[in-house]
Amino acid sequence: MQKQNKHKIILAITGASGSIYAKLLLDKFQALSDQIETVGVVMSDNAKDVWKCELNNSDFEKFPYTIYQKSDFFAPFASGSAKYDTMIICPCSMGTLARIATGISNDLTTRAADVILKERRKLILVTRDTPLSLIHINNMKTVTEAGGIICPASPSFYSNPKTIEQLATTVVDRVVDLIGLEQNTYRWGEKK
Repeated sequence: MQKQNKHKIILAITGASGSIYAKLLLDKFQALSDQIETVGVVMSDNAKDVWKCELNNSDFEKFPYTIYQKSDFFAPFASGSAKYDTMIICPCSMGTLARIATGISNDLTTRAADVILKERRKLILVTRDTPLSLIHINNMKTVTEAGGIICPASPSFYSNPKTIEQLATTVVDRVVDLIGLEQNTYRWGEKK
């Protein structure tokens, strides 16, 4: 039996609305920890404020992952040599998207995204804004052409979610699939 490579993951959380997605993704990482070597987290100041506002807690401090400061260019994933294979920005603000699309690496999130793209690794942007301007759409096109994946925080309903957490999980489960982690989740057309 071939040994499974464990994932080295970067999770960046920006100040866009949708902290529940980041929280549920962190929960999933804990549940799937046997498939993960390490998770490095970077949060903007706005992300921390939005989390507190939307979720009424500071539980991001309770997860067993290192949270790097947004200006910490000594974080391992600020260099391709650290070999992190996947970066997720969840939720991803339109400002962060724009900086990535134009190659502006002015903080750890945008530097890490730049590294992931230049190393031809997996960058997943869970964009959370509506409606979209042509500028947003063109930035998404640019990131996609550079190898990134745009995964809008658009929940699905065919699994009949009953709670806001179940609804948000439909997005998080798609992200987990994109990362390449094995999970037990609703699959269209499959009996449970």
